[in-house]
Amino acid sequence: MNNFAEIVNAFLLVYAALFPVVNPVGGAPIFLRLTNRIPKARLPSLARGVAINSFVLLLCSLFIGSHVLVFFGITLPVVRIAGGLVVAAFGWQLLHQGDDIEEREHPGPRSTVDAFYPLTMPLTVGPGSISVAITLGSQRPASEADLTQLAVLGGGALAGLLAIAATIYVCYRFAGDIVSVLGERGTSVMMRLSAFLLFCIGIQIIWSGLRSLVPPTTFASLALPL
Repeated sequence: MNNFAEIVNAFLLVYAALFPVVNPVGGAPIFLRLTNRIPKARLPSLARGVAINSFVLLLCSLFIGSHVLVFFGITLPVVRIAGGLVVAAFGWQLLHQGDDIEEREHPGPRSTVDAFYPLTMPLTVGPGSISVAITLGSQRPASEADLTQLAVLGGGALAGLLAIAATIYVCYRFAGDIVSVLGERGTSVMMRLSAFLLFCIGIQIIWSGLRSLVPPTTFASLALPL
């Protein structure tokens, strides 16, 4: 019973921590906009590819991400700053280009699209969600003696990642239905709002990295006197 409770807790922790950052519901209109020149028959396979890519990225980040950072001597705050810049730049681009983003970046007819960039990264699994996954992975038990607990937590975390991937697939697979329910004006508002939130998430990630690197006294000294 204790093992089952730990699995459920690990599942809820991973899913609850990653869902707001991945935000597949808010990304669905953007996914549909970026694939508006792709045949509709290819959208299910494209959504499946994004879900699989997202699962693999998050899985690697969760279980081996912290070890990779240690090997290259890269700290998590640096990853957050660099990743936040990428996310903010992508959100800013979507926010200002809007309807003509696809025509400006990819003129002419397109019959193929890469499911990895930008649909998987940074739209779906950006540096923000990667840093969250690495942070969650770094909190696993340090002792290798308790293999049972490690396996239990790993199983719960794996289930959480599978649930995130399934949510991504459902939201992107039925992005057209979501847009139909919202309507043309609602879709435009949702896309702009999602782009703005993506930009804000990027800024928040940068700020989180800066606060970890720069001593709090530095920010206090920069504060304007009232």
